Amino acid sequence: MAETEAKTGAPADPAHNRERGRRLLVMMERIRAFEEQAILAAERDKLVLGAIHPSIGQEAVAAGIMQAVRRDDILLSTHRGHGHTLAKGADPLAMFRELLGREGGSCGGKGGSMHIADFSVGMLGANGVVGANITIGAGAAHGLKLVGSDQIAVDIFGDGAVNRGPFLEGLNWAVVFDLPVLFVCEDNQYSATTRTKSVTGGPGPAARAKAMGLSTTVVNGNDALEVADAADTIVARIRAGGGPEFLHAITYRQTGHTSFDKATYRPEGEAERHRADDDPIALLRGKLAEMGMRPKEMEEIHNEAQAEMAALLAQAADTPLPRLEQAFADVQTIGSPARRAY
Repeated sequence: MAETEAKTGAPADPAHNRERGRRLLVMMERIRAFEEQAILAAERDKLVLGAIHPSIGQEAVAAGIMQAVRRDDILLSTHRGHGHTLAKGADPLAMFRELLGREGGSCGGKGGSMHIADFSVGMLGANGVVGANITIGAGAAHGLKLVGSDQIAVDIFGDGAVNRGPFLEGLNWAVVFDLPVLFVCEDNQYSATTRTKSVTGGPGPAARAKAMGLSTTVVNGNDALEVADAADTIVARIRAGGGPEFLHAITYRQTGHTSFDKATYRPEGEAERHRADDDPIALLRGKLAEMGMRPKEMEEIHNEAQAEMAALLAQAADTPLPRLEQAFADVQTIGSPARRAY
């Protein structure tokens, strides 16, 4: 059992480090562009039925962790799971169609934003119930161990989830059975509309995980290179049979809890300061500039991501709604219970 503070160290080859950073930047720009288009679809165009929970400001966690895993590794996510799903390799067109409830959606248009899944890339699903994915992730990891697979499970949840029962249950189960799972607390500092520290006893998520016997690592969740370095090391240990680990990534949610939330509960100027001084994309751009990447190349990456996601949303909006007969195509039914009861 250990707790470490991750430190980013540049590989000996600067070109390698720059290319790695470039890949992270591409993914982070794509995630942000996806979220911005999703917000437009919900607010301006009224194309989304239900809530959108944007992950703007948290892109470094998704990009940094997912670059360390394989396509066949398992992912469990939260109601704020667009970025994780996209970084795992899911098709953004299918994701947009899912948000809009259209044919060809990741879940046939039946899951929507909070329950998006894509088994083809190991994404078992986002979950609208805070903390519920933690025990599901432990169960998935137990299944992997039982079949002797070298796959691992990655389970991402927010700081609010550490105050719910599944946190204790899931982490305890993983430790007792030495499961191949990485638990990631994506700590954006707010539980919906409440400052998490104000309703959390003790020193926080990492201390709780450490007390339960997990090796824990704390990273700056807005530094994509630091997150990626930590994820590479941790994933390699778990895949080699090292047992479950816990990563506490401290980040910040730049938007409200949902696309419609104006976040008036936050202190005046707080979000603006984070956007100006601690934006993960801006931080990575700065590091890449120091490595010699031209501003024009970074701007091209941004523009390509914006154009890609705008075009995909338009394509999704032009996709027809599912046919009525598809409503029960993948739903089990045994007929009316009234007929059996009476």
